Amino acid sequence: MQCIRRQPKRTVSQENMLLEQSRRVAALNGIRLGLKDDKDLKFLLKGSQLLKVKSSSWRKERFYKLQEDCKTIWQESKKVLRSPESQIFSIEDIRDVRSGHKTEGMEKYAKDVPEYRCFSIIFKDQRKNLDLIASSEDDANHWIAGLGKIIAHSNSMNQKQKLQHWIHTCLRKADKNKDNKMSLKELKDFLKEVNIEVDDYHAKKIFQHCDKSKTEALEDDEIEEFYKILTERREIDSIFQMYSDPEGFMSCQNLVRFLYEVQQEEDAVVAAPALIQKYEPNERAKRGNAMTKDGFLMYLLSDEGNIFNPSHRKVYQDMTQPLSHYLVSSSHNTYLMEDQITGPSSTEAYIRALTKGCRCVELDCWDGPNSEPVIYHGYTLTSKILFSDVIKAIKNYAFKTSPYPVIISLENHCSVEQQKVMAQHMTTILQDMLLVAPVDGNKSQFPSPEQLKGKILVKGKKLSRQEDPINGNNNLEAEDVSDEDEAAEIEDESVKTKVEQKGKSDTLKLAKELSDTVVYCKSVHFEGFDDPSHPRAFYEMSSFSESKALKLAQESGTSFIHHNIRHLSRIYPAGWRTDSSNYSPVDLWNVGCQIVALNFQTAGTEMDVYQGRFQDNGFSGYVLKPEFLRDEQTKFNPKFITEGTWGTKKRLLLKIISGQQLPKVNKSKNSIVDPKVTIEIHGVQQDNNKKQTKVIENNGFNPNWNEEFTFDIEIPALALVRFVVEDFDMSTKNDFIGQYTLPFTSLKQGYRHIHLLTKNGDPYSSSTLFVYINIQDCD
Repeated sequence: MQCIRRQPKRTVSQENMLLEQSRRVAALNGIRLGLKDDKDLKFLLKGSQLLKVKSSSWRKERFYKLQEDCKTIWQESKKVLRSPESQIFSIEDIRDVRSGHKTEGMEKYAKDVPEYRCFSIIFKDQRKNLDLIASSEDDANHWIAGLGKIIAHSNSMNQKQKLQHWIHTCLRKADKNKDNKMSLKELKDFLKEVNIEVDDYHAKKIFQHCDKSKTEALEDDEIEEFYKILTERREIDSIFQMYSDPEGFMSCQNLVRFLYEVQQEEDAVVAAPALIQKYEPNERAKRGNAMTKDGFLMYLLSDEGNIFNPSHRKVYQDMTQPLSHYLVSSSHNTYLMEDQITGPSSTEAYIRALTKGCRCVELDCWDGPNSEPVIYHGYTLTSKILFSDVIKAIKNYAFKTSPYPVIISLENHCSVEQQKVMAQHMTTILQDMLLVAPVDGNKSQFPSPEQLKGKILVKGKKLSRQEDPINGNNNLEAEDVSDEDEAAEIEDESVKTKVEQKGKSDTLKLAKELSDTVVYCKSVHFEGFDDPSHPRAFYEMSSFSESKALKLAQESGTSFIHHNIRHLSRIYPAGWRTDSSNYSPVDLWNVGCQIVALNFQTAGTEMDVYQGRFQDNGFSGYVLKPEFLRDEQTKFNPKFITEGTWGTKKRLLLKIISGQQLPKVNKSKNSIVDPKVTIEIHGVQQDNNKKQTKVIENNGFNPNWNEEFTFDIEIPALALVRFVVEDFDMSTKNDFIGQYTLPFTSLKQGYRHIHLLTKNGDPYSSSTLFVYINIQDCD
C-alpha cells in the first residue's frame, strides 16, 4: 500500500501571509481587467452559497467562488473522488449569463422561486447549463453583473494583456509553496504548464541568466526578466529592424512604407498615424509619431493585423437583391442537441443556432398531449419539446446576432386541430415579426434581405386552391396536400419498423390557418427543372436530400445554377447520418443552393467550413452569391471550368512562420504537443488541395516552421482556406488543437496573425499562428 505523505501544517502567521498574498494577486488581476475596487468583483472573490438546480427533486446548496486569477470559478462538490480540476471552470468557457427563468431547466424546476433570485450560466461547448438560485436579489445581481463585467473586460483586453495575464496565472500555479519566488524545479514545472519541453541544460541556463542575485530563486525583477525571454518574438524583431532606426523607433513614414509595400494596405497614409495612436504604449514614441517594437507587435496581434479582412466584419455586400441571390446559414433538425435517434431535444439548441448566425431553423411538428403540438424527430426516441416554447425562443433570439430575416422550415405531421394551434401560437407570439403578406406589393420576385429585416418567414405546404399566396387566399378550410416526411428516410431498423406500422400516407390534410402563414416559401416536390414556356412560380421551393442534390450538381450543374437564381433550394443530410454527422456544403454552394442545412451541434471540418463562409458579410447569416451564380445568361459549371467571367485566377503564396501558446490537448502534466499545420483549400474540384508543415516536437508554446507553400486558385470567389493545427501522434490519430477557416476573398496580405478557434468554433484567448500571405494574378 502506498503511503501518502502529509503536507506539514502551516502556522497561523503563514496562513495569514498566504491569504494576504492571495488578496494582492486578486487585486492585481482586478486592475489588469480594469475592475479596480469593483464591488461585484470583490463579492465574487469572497464567494457565496448558491442553490444548484438539476431537476424537480435535485436542488442542493453549493459554494461558488471566483479564484484569485479572476479567470476561473471554483465550485464545491460533494462527489467522492472528484478531481480538483473538475471543480473549476473558466470564465472563457461562458457564452452567456441569463437572469431569471431563461432556460428550460429554470422554466421547469424553479418556477416557485422569484425570477430576481435566479440566473443561469450558459457554456460555449456542449456542456449542460448551470442553473443557480441565490439567497437574495442582491447576491444574484452581484453574480450576474460581476460575471458580465469580467467577460466584457476579458474580451476587450489586447493580445499582449491576455498573454501577460495567462503567463502570470501559470507562474502562480507553478509556485507550489506560494513564496512568490521560483526555484529551478518550479521553473521547469512552469515550462511544462505553458506547453514547452526544455532539457535540463537549457532550463538551467535560462535560470542562471535571470538569477542576478545568485539566491537560487527568481523573484520580482528576475521573474519579469524570465517573462521577457519567454515572450520574445525574434521573427517579428527581424521584420521590425528592417523598418526601424538604430534607436529602435519606426517612423510614421517607414510604417506607411511597410503597410503599403508588405501589407498591401491601400490607405497606408491614413492608417499609419492612427495605428501609432491606437497601439503604441511608449508615450515618447507616440509624441514623435513613431512606433516601438512593442507597438509593432501589438498592431500585428490586433484586428488590423488579422488574416481576416476587418472590413468584412460588418455588412458590406449589397443586401437589396432578391432573397434567392444569397447563401443562407441554415440548420437541420435544429431542436436536436446530439444524435438523430435517442438524443435530447431542446429550445437551447435553437438559441445556440440563432446566436451562431443561423437564419433558417427546422421544426418537426407532431400532435402532443393537451392539444399542444410538440417538436421531436418522429419515429425515434428523441425527447419532445413544446412547439410554443420553441416559437418563444425564436422570438427572443431571432435578431440578437443579425437583423436579417429568419425562415422557419416546418415539417408538419399534425392533425388539422393542432395545425390551427400552431398557426395561433405563431400569430400571437411572433406578432408583427411574422410575415403574413407580400412586402411592398412585390409579386414577381423575392423581396430582399434588406426589405425583410426583422421579419420571420414560414416555409411549408400551401393549399392547392390557394395557388397564388401572393395574391390572397380563398375560403377553403382544409385539404389534402403532399406529405414531406424526412424522418421516414432515416436508415435505422426501429424507425423503419415504426414507419411501416404507421402505414405512411403520401398526403396530409392541411389547415387553412397554417397554410395562410406561408407567403414566400411554398414547399413543393421537385419534378425537374423549369420548362421555359411554363415556369414555376418563384415562391415555390423544394427540399433535396444531400445525395439527390449532389447528383443534380454533378449531372446538371448549369441547370441547377439557373434554377437557384429564381428559386430557393433547401438541402438536408442523408438518412444514414443517424450520428448527426455532416456533409460538405461547398459543392452545393458552388451551384447556388441557398439553404444548405447542417447539424449545427456537430463539430468538424464541415461545420468549420460552414462558419468560415458565414463569418463573411458581418456574420449576418446572408452571403451574396458571386455574379456568375446570379446571372440568368450564365454558362458556369463548377465541374467543367471553361473560359468565362468567373474572376481572375490567383496564386496564393503562403508562409507558415510560427505558432504561439497552442493549448495542451492532453491535460497530463508531462504531455507536450508536437504541432503540425495543414492548409486546406475548399472550392471547385480543381481548387481542392491540402499541404502540411513538418512536425515540431515538444513545443506548443512558440513552435517555428518557416515553411512556404503555393496554391493556384481557379475560382477565387468560391474558395475557402482552412488552417488546421494538430498534435502529431505516430501510433494513433492526430489530436485536433485548433483551426481557422475563411473565404479566400477575405484574406489580407502581408504578415498576419491567425487567431485559432476551438473545435466548437469559439476563439482561444491567445493561441495564434503567424503567417505571411501574398496573392498574385496567374498568367
